[in-house]
Amino acid sequence: MYHRFNENKYPSTNIKMDIFEEHINIIKNSDFNFLNPNNFDKQFKKPKSKKEILITIDDAFESFYTEAWPYLKENKIPFILFVSTEPVGKRGYMTWGQIKEVESNDFAHIGHHSHTHEYLIDVNNDDFILDIKTANKIFLRELGYVPNLFSYPFGEYSKFMKDYISKNFKYAFGQHSGVIDLNKDKFELPRFPINEKYGELKRFKSIINYFPLEYKKIFPEEKLLFKNTNPPVFKVEFFEEQKNLNNINCYSNEEGAWERSKTTFSNNFLTIKFRGPFKPRRGRINCSLNDNGKWRWFGIQFPIKEKLN
Repeated sequence: MYHRFNENKYPSTNIKMDIFEEHINIIKNSDFNFLNPNNFDKQFKKPKSKKEILITIDDAFESFYTEAWPYLKENKIPFILFVSTEPVGKRGYMTWGQIKEVESNDFAHIGHHSHTHEYLIDVNNDDFILDIKTANKIFLRELGYVPNLFSYPFGEYSKFMKDYISKNFKYAFGQHSGVIDLNKDKFELPRFPINEKYGELKRFKSIINYFPLEYKKIFPEEKLLFKNTNPPVFKVEFFEEQKNLNNINCYSNEEGAWERSKTTFSNNFLTIKFRGPFKPRRGRINCSLNDNGKWRWFGIQFPIKEKLN
């Protein structure tokens, strides 16, 4: 997941183009394919003999169009561009004309990224629905259709939001790290966020070689945490046939510090006993497993809300 290109004032969301081009070359020189998102639904349901890499760009900043788009177009690299409709045409953002130009290519796919791109986790349920419906009307007017792939702003969602999105879209992406597999929930798909800090080449080479750490279910289903549910009662149910599960290591950032999590494993269930509550705005857990030399990974993100509406 990328955002800005060559906008060095914003290192937390920016990637330098020379580094981005190196990322693409690393993928090209690997044994992996690029996944064309226009075939995402069909490809999602098929077991893979070879890993596929999906490039996603959030927010439709102008720097994507001026910096990354010419390179992606020349090399016909497939990607999803997730667009929030309210900022389109404003300073620093793409115009509808530019979005339509990108969308006219068969290796590019436009995704839905809400209307306002505000912290929608903070608004009430009716306002959340209104935001999505407002974007739908604008997409319909400008593109002639409503995109069927959704990306949660800031990767934040409650159970209500996820349930609503699941009834109106085919798939939805978060901002928690991980590798997609057939068992992942279609409406909380992981992505590895890439920026100046987390886009350096050694890390990039590592993450594209990760394999999915599959699981049957994660508890709690409600990812939005309040004061009375923070920290959560966190469990992961794995499949009986999975191997080397005792090798799992998890790290979490409760109490504002990344440390190795206190885990127990019993009857295919992994449980984390947290040191204390997560601090706003987000709690995170990352788990990895060395499976006979294959590194497997998944991540979880919990948005934190101090007060009930």
